[in-house]
Amino acid sequence: MGPARTKGSCPAICLLVFLAVLGLLMGRTASGAVPAFAGDAQPLATAGEQIAVLAGGCFWGVDAVFKHVRGVSEVVSGYAGGNAATAHYEVVSTGTTGHAESVRITYDASRISYAELLRIFFSVAHEPTELNRQGPDTGPQYRSAIFYTNEGQKRIALAYIAQLDKAKMFPAAIVTQVTPLREFYPAEAYHQDFVARHPDHPYIARYDLPKLHALQAQFPTLYQQ
Repeated sequence: MGPARTKGSCPAICLLVFLAVLGLLMGRTASGAVPAFAGDAQPLATAGEQIAVLAGGCFWGVDAVFKHVRGVSEVVSGYAGGNAATAHYEVVSTGTTGHAESVRITYDASRISYAELLRIFFSVAHEPTELNRQGPDTGPQYRSAIFYTNEGQKRIALAYIAQLDKAKMFPAAIVTQVTPLREFYPAEAYHQDFVARHPDHPYIARYDLPKLHALQAQFPTLYQQ
């Protein structure tokens, strides 16, 4: 395994709060309360291979979730929101580069829509109400963000966030940024497929494997081994 991951500091009470919020999230998705996108789900490009770039905290777990989604052919962990010169883990971890730990999802739009990817993103991949953090990981590099690649993706993302906020699906307002994708930079090799390669890692067992269980329970027709 590559260098040990540096975590943001978080006292015990912070962990308890995170687990409580995670419990609310799991309960909400288990009841089917997070609805599908209610608007027109057709982006500007509707067929063939498409790209979605999403950020939701540590990219290990988000990467693992989308690798188990039918219609997705590739997921790459990386950095978005900053420039090439600072797109390196040790620098991004300072929280000063503008990057967010992100995943680039390649998917077949004839098998799964962009709106369905966002439903998974909001339902099981992360907690979209935490500002510049996810659980014990703190800093703007762990922010919730949607990096859209065209106006159709932007329209769907903004409308879906408004729909979920209006329905009060979460205990607080969604803080997910919706911003244009300038560039995506793949992360170092030791970060790729991290969950699959290190399922017994304590961080993975505590924070990421529950996401995969929730994905399988909530989206059985979209789940793939």
